[in-house]
Amino acid sequence: MDPVRIAVVGAGVVGLSTAMCVSKLVPGCSITVISDKFTPDTTSDVAAGMLIPHVYADTPIPKQKQWFRETFDHLFAIASSAEAEDAGVHLVSGWQIFRSIPTEEVPFWADVVLGFRKMTEAELKKFPQHVFGHAFTTLKCESPTYLPWLEKRLKGSGVLILTRRIGDLWELHPSFDIVVNCSGLGSRQLAGDSKIFPVRGQVLRVQAPWVKHFIRDGSGLTYIYPGISNVILGGTRQKGDWNLSPDAEISRDIFSRCCALEPSLHGACDIREKVGLRPFRPGLRLQTELLAQDGRRLPVVHHYGHGSGGISVHWGTALEAASLVGECVRALRTPTSKSKL
Repeated sequence: MDPVRIAVVGAGVVGLSTAMCVSKLVPGCSITVISDKFTPDTTSDVAAGMLIPHVYADTPIPKQKQWFRETFDHLFAIASSAEAEDAGVHLVSGWQIFRSIPTEEVPFWADVVLGFRKMTEAELKKFPQHVFGHAFTTLKCESPTYLPWLEKRLKGSGVLILTRRIGDLWELHPSFDIVVNCSGLGSRQLAGDSKIFPVRGQVLRVQAPWVKHFIRDGSGLTYIYPGISNVILGGTRQKGDWNLSPDAEISRDIFSRCCALEPSLHGACDIREKVGLRPFRPGLRLQTELLAQDGRRLPVVHHYGHGSGGISVHWGTALEAASLVGECVRALRTPTSKSKL
């Protein structure tokens, strides 16, 4: 039986993890990852990589929790293995702090992260402007390290990597039998999806090796995330802004806000600015579409629109996308269904 030819479009954390899950879960396939941008030039490379979920309004909470748990368990296994350094995955403890008591004192993901509890009065003394907080241990996934590690593993399992700009998904027909669209913001053009838009994020990467705990304001707008080789300070959420150039005034504001939470950051050095455009849409798109044109048919699995929460759920949603790919493969191989596909 000839292998089913699958093209995965997009090489950020969503595209690479989807290719990995398909290669593991869907037998008898040849997989090619196609993108015009690979690490270190993807949106994922700018992401802070902290596993603290973003809430998707259109997705049931049990489903979001499943995605987060599957991702957490996957990365926790890596962090607990000899691969941890090469993969750029590690545990980090810290605080999420609030200026007023949140309506939801215990978030849905509290029993997925490690050691979740309310902050003590003694801990809150460090943050005099805040009245409530969570203390917990989570994972940090350093994309500039994790993405090359994923690429290496994909190549090792026989997945082809192709640098090419795609202007229309039909370009991939008839060379491929199934397309998996993980193009993020590229889906405005590739899927004709006007619902997806950028939310600009600007961060600073600084040297401050004495900072060991993460600090996240409850709004998620100001954060200090220590990593393996630097500390990430953030951030911004600028809807509809496509500008990839750093803004010096915004950088000063981010630095000021972070120093207010952690005054020792005044001693940080080697400050570098980074900008990424998060692919937001009202609901994460994870579904199959059958494209038809002039008697031709092309099954497409859409997997995009993760916004600021991609790394927190990437493995869980990739497993679900791989399951949809598996359904497409079975349909192609079933003679009675070939007429439908």
